[in-house]
Amino acid sequence: MALFDEIREILVAQLAVKPELVKPESKLTDDLSADSLDAVDVMLSIEEKFDIDVSDGEASTVSTVAEIVSLVERKLQAKSTQAL
Repeated sequence: MALFDEIREILVAQLAVKPELVKPESKLTDDLSADSLDAVDVMLSIEEKFDIDVSDGEASTVSTVAEIVSLVERKLQAKSTQAL
């Protein structure tokens, strides 16, 4: 399953939105109606699913689904690099 699809599943479950509403350009607050607590819950779920750590500072820089995907990609790449 593609990373975007996995993150979309988390967003659909956490925010109770329809999958077709979750697009790369979707903004968490404006398009998906997430509040700050929702955003924290989403990031915690992502951290757990992908076994990564996202700082509050990093989490505060993302506002779209594409930015979340990019952040997770960077974290996973850094994690795999450290494992070598």
